[in-house]
Amino acid sequence: MKLIALQLLLWHSALCTVQEASPLAPASYLPQSFLLKCLEQVRKIQADNVMLQERLCATHKLCHPEELVLLGHSLGITQAPLSSCSSLALQLMGCLRQLHDGLSLYQGLLQALAGISPELASTLDTLQLDITDLATNIWQQTEDLGTAPARQATQGTMPIFNSAFQRRAGGVLVASNLQSFLELAYRVLRHLAEP
Repeated sequence: MKLIALQLLLWHSALCTVQEASPLAPASYLPQSFLLKCLEQVRKIQADNVMLQERLCATHKLCHPEELVLLGHSLGITQAPLSSCSSLALQLMGCLRQLHDGLSLYQGLLQALAGISPELASTLDTLQLDITDLATNIWQQTEDLGTAPARQATQGTMPIFNSAFQRRAGGVLVASNLQSFLELAYRVLRHLAEP
């Protein structure tokens, strides 16, 4: 029964990702310098995140996030949506807001992982700083365009980890979800940067 539930969750996640991965309409009024800087920042965050995933795997032998999906649901580890960034419903300003809000969510989730292990502290700190930089860059662009909401999004309720295992498993899931988010964000930004 648990295996069937896990398979359904993975199938649903894959279906959502495929739907969001369709080509986007171009956005000519975003500055090229902004888009290129964002692409560079996303690549840096992806590299930091891969390092986190590798260290979690090497240090704690937690290498397969798909095995932890059900635990992630019970802990309340969520994925940030990018539905406004899909070709089916592209809303450029909505997409930028979702990118910003998603980065804020992952920033909070990474903060909740504080104390996961001394070996990972510097990697987590670097990842959080890089995410903050990208979120700030996106927020500034929405302000420059006059489309920033009246207030920034809040992070909402963050998971509470009751054991070292839950914190480590949460780390694997957060890193995996963040990687998926970053892959789609990179694809969106790269497409928007095309002439």
